Amino acid sequence: MTSPFKTIGLIAKKSNPDVIAVLNTLHHYFAQRDITVFVEQETAELLENTAEFVNWSNLSQKCDLAVVIGGDGTLLSAARALGNTNTPLLGVHMGRLGFLADITPEVMIERLNEVLAGRYQSEQRALLKSSVIRDGKTILEVHALNDIVVHKWASSRMVELETFIDGAFVSTERSDGLIVSTPTGSTAYALSGGGPIVHPSLNAVVLVPICPHTLSHRPIVVSGDSRIELIITDTNLNSVKLSCDGQSTIEVINGDKIIIEKSEQRTHLIHPEQHDHFHTLRTKLGWGTTPNR
Repeated sequence: MTSPFKTIGLIAKKSNPDVIAVLNTLHHYFAQRDITVFVEQETAELLENTAEFVNWSNLSQKCDLAVVIGGDGTLLSAARALGNTNTPLLGVHMGRLGFLADITPEVMIERLNEVLAGRYQSEQRALLKSSVIRDGKTILEVHALNDIVVHKWASSRMVELETFIDGAFVSTERSDGLIVSTPTGSTAYALSGGGPIVHPSLNAVVLVPICPHTLSHRPIVVSGDSRIELIITDTNLNSVKLSCDGQSTIEVINGDKIIIEKSEQRTHLIHPEQHDHFHTLRTKLGWGTTPNR
């Protein structure tokens, strides 16, 4: 059977030394099968043999599949970088917990044989777009596969936020911050904050307060088509940040308006044929064994 993927990009977490052997194994594997391989520029430094390397912008133009070697953080970075291209991403898991990169190095050759034979699962994951508006001007626009978080830093003082959903006032909240999460991100920071696990197929957004002053402020789930507006109303200057997928992005100040809504971009994930979302939850969260039946 002809492979559905003719050109493949390789992306790896440079700071993890265990990645090097896996990266070189994969590069050799694809070369043996006469598949054209392009390597992300920094990743190419880890290869034993020379390879054609490209930057992020050219990677999506040249490749019809990107294989990401590392943890969920590496895959999140790749998803944001390639989000406007819909390039399929396949993750080889080299991290700790991890819900996105779901092929282990021990079985990656077997699973890749299946994927190259056209036996795999494919899904589209929603991203969030966040715009920061200051004095009537948009000063930043970012996209996130997991979450957008407004949080305090370098201060013990709480953040005060006004929250509006689709123009309707929801609450004024004093807390350590607020997590606005996609279904994909519901098993990340939002879960640690007490939020629900949301199946990735649902069109939803989760709002999870971080250590709210009023204990009745609980996580809520709204439509994925909602327009969420947050206004910073009371904080120490230079003590609050907006983060995208765990990466600190910008400091926000009193009066800033943060608009969060569904992005037009999507992340295209490739999974092994045997992928089962609930098996992943059981395994990663220690829910117990599979029943005998």
